[in-house]
Amino acid sequence: MLIQIKISLFKMSLTDSCPNSPNSAVISNEKSKRYDRQLRLWGDHGQAALELSHVCLINATALGTEILKSLVQPGIGGFTIIDWESVTEEDVGNNFFLTVDQIGQNRGQAATNLILELNPDVNGKCIDEQLTSILASPDASGMFKRFNIVIANGLNEKLLSQLSSYLWDLSIPLIICRSYGLVGHIRIQIKEHCVIESHPDSSLDDLRLDRPFPGLVKYMNEQNIETMDKATFTHTPQLVFLYKALERWRQDKGDGLPMSRMEKAEFKANLEESLRKKLSSYSNGEYSDAENIDECLKAVNTALVPTKIPSNIVELFSDEACQKLETPSKFWIMVRALKDFVNKEGMKALPVRGSLPDMHSDSERYVSLQNTYRHQATLDADAVYKHVLRILDERGWSHNLVTEADVRFFSKNAHALRLQRGTSYAAEIALKTDVQTLGCLLEDPDSDAVFYVLLRAADRFETEYGSYPGSLEVDVDVGRLKCVLVRLLSEWGLSSVSIKDEYIHEFCRYGASEIHSVAAFVGGCAAQEVIKIVTHQYVPVDNTIIYNAMHQTILSLKM
Repeated sequence: MLIQIKISLFKMSLTDSCPNSPNSAVISNEKSKRYDRQLRLWGDHGQAALELSHVCLINATALGTEILKSLVQPGIGGFTIIDWESVTEEDVGNNFFLTVDQIGQNRGQAATNLILELNPDVNGKCIDEQLTSILASPDASGMFKRFNIVIANGLNEKLLSQLSSYLWDLSIPLIICRSYGLVGHIRIQIKEHCVIESHPDSSLDDLRLDRPFPGLVKYMNEQNIETMDKATFTHTPQLVFLYKALERWRQDKGDGLPMSRMEKAEFKANLEESLRKKLSSYSNGEYSDAENIDECLKAVNTALVPTKIPSNIVELFSDEACQKLETPSKFWIMVRALKDFVNKEGMKALPVRGSLPDMHSDSERYVSLQNTYRHQATLDADAVYKHVLRILDERGWSHNLVTEADVRFFSKNAHALRLQRGTSYAAEIALKTDVQTLGCLLEDPDSDAVFYVLLRAADRFETEYGSYPGSLEVDVDVGRLKCVLVRLLSEWGLSSVSIKDEYIHEFCRYGASEIHSVAAFVGGCAAQEVIKIVTHQYVPVDNTIIYNAMHQTILSLKM
């Protein structure tokens, strides 16, 4: 009996979607219900990585606690707050995690107590000690190495520079956040970050119709369209029709795919004519419709694409870390093995992913077709793993460094690998980063890049005068901030750039105050970046964003 079905990846269980992924764990039913929506985003293995992570927050300001709130609720493993300040009336006014009766208490400890109420599965503690003392301690390195990531806010430029250099040397990711009046700022400092599950917004399915593997050829040869009855024909996977039509095309036109718009239009017209003719034969020449035929015709442009290696993967293959492979990095070992596979067994192609798009079909043939792709994916992953073992043996590294499950997961996602290499915030402050792009943006006097300049000027102002502009005297500080801006732009070689007076006055009126609505938005964005980094899923911001709450716009910069 033929059954009309729709195979949906969304309906697959989260465990089945990445069965061999690293750190995969069985999530209890209770947790599955609690974290249902986020599990749909990063899976049970992503949740496991999140629950094993430990985050350090420096300063429990309104922004800091908003970040932690958005990490504790989805189930971060643990957090440590470093805060040596006491709760003030201003803190109570803009921070939902502080109350009037806590005024005078340590701010970090007061916030910790309330934040922990959000999720009983999360552990948290507070360190009431100056950051300068912690960094000077001989135990500082050991303490910071326990953290997967450090989040800093409420620090002046000098202290931020010191922290930045310290964590850069330890290769510990640092996220610098700021809520300054109606402006938000997030800066991600990370030496090297590899992403296997980048979840690209648009990615064509890996169908290999242009270069079918043996198992796919065998499956297609078993499908005889001419002898099908109507029920079978109308429930045949669209790929069968495309494959058969492509065979006819090649017989007439030679090897290759229809690439130009005219060629695709001709291919589609021929395909539609043959399918409609066959369908009409079941209805005595009368027109009838079938969903699988409509799907097939719509898929011509997306299914008939040449199999090629994405440019970002080619860049990884040519990277010095892949070429030399001097350190036992799991990521680079697998990249090198992948490159060797491409040059040998893969014949200039990546491993087959083993997944199929949704399509109208009967269950038997869809599952059979899906198993065909999965089997080839398994064979390709096995070949990559053999290269991994060879690499480990050649260098005398343990086989435990890269597991077979790691390789299978890596091979499935090989098309979407991403690598980010960043710069340190200390280098940015020391004018060792490129400002040419910034100069181009500042040609527009109303670009949001103006706020980046003003934030840097406000930091320089604090270094010179001991307070942020406008926090004591607004009118006097306007002139001072102008002078600081002129000097800063001159140091950057951007003397021709001028900042409107209205922006300078506005920044002085802010007085470095935190507005809770801005802090909440920036905190949510920062927490999202933390989750990306600790789960190694999705691509983090590279490396700075400026939020303009007045116009509800975000500018991305790389400094």
